[in-house]
Amino acid sequence: MIEKLDHLVIAVDDLDAAVESYTKLFGYEPSWRGVHEQLGTANALFPVDNTYLELLASNGNEGPGAAMIKATLELNGEGLSGLVLGTSNISDIKEDLKNHGTELQDLSLGEGVDNDQGLKRTWKNLFLPFSLTRGMFAFIIQHETGELPPVHGRSSSTINKLDHVVINTNDPQGFKDLYGDVFGIRLALDQTVEKWGGRMLFFRLNHTTIEVIGKPDKEDPSDKLWGLAWSVEDINKTHQRLEKEGVGVSPVKKGRKENTLVCSVKTDTCNVPTLLIQHLY
Repeated sequence: MIEKLDHLVIAVDDLDAAVESYTKLFGYEPSWRGVHEQLGTANALFPVDNTYLELLASNGNEGPGAAMIKATLELNGEGLSGLVLGTSNISDIKEDLKNHGTELQDLSLGEGVDNDQGLKRTWKNLFLPFSLTRGMFAFIIQHETGELPPVHGRSSSTINKLDHVVINTNDPQGFKDLYGDVFGIRLALDQTVEKWGGRMLFFRLNHTTIEVIGKPDKEDPSDKLWGLAWSVEDINKTHQRLEKEGVGVSPVKKGRKENTLVCSVKTDTCNVPTLLIQHLY
């Protein structure tokens, strides 16, 4: 059913300031800056090898997207706010979810226009109810026409792909049932961590990982996006570049996973806990 983690959304108050920060972090400018007139939002897109990051803000007009951004910022401030799953058969997925008893809105048509190049992209969205996603903003997308332009300025010191996204849950079994059984995403790891009394789930798709940290409690089931880990080719060169840009980064050290080097990004992430990782092959 689900074929890829299409992209991740960061809600921001000031799009220009967010673009400046993430241009420093990624090492290159977004390949797309556009508007969704029907939603009242503006965005900037940073493609990497296996997905892309969307910075999303209100464009100052009314619309359902602008209302969502305003509510998100008032509740949580800037930060990681949306998980978008990709498919090429969105109508079939909608029918399957309805057969599972999920009440869904109609498919919505989306259109974005790039400000600089005048390019247009279109897509279909299936917004998932919070009753299904347990409070996490998520939707399914099927791209129709147009493509993201390639980025310029890639090098061994720039961000090249998404390594993993971290989601916290108090109901790991429910998460497994939804993302594994209903969405059909491959479960690569399911283990109990006795040290902190929780459970870890790793779902794999399009060369990235949805890493789920499960700590059961007595509250209603709840899932929440937490942080991002970006893969780099040469973490020492990336570290040096970021320090020159004035971005706060921790020292490079060995990662918990064998044959990895990591460092944390302390600033210029719009409040998203961010890790950089190099795999030593």
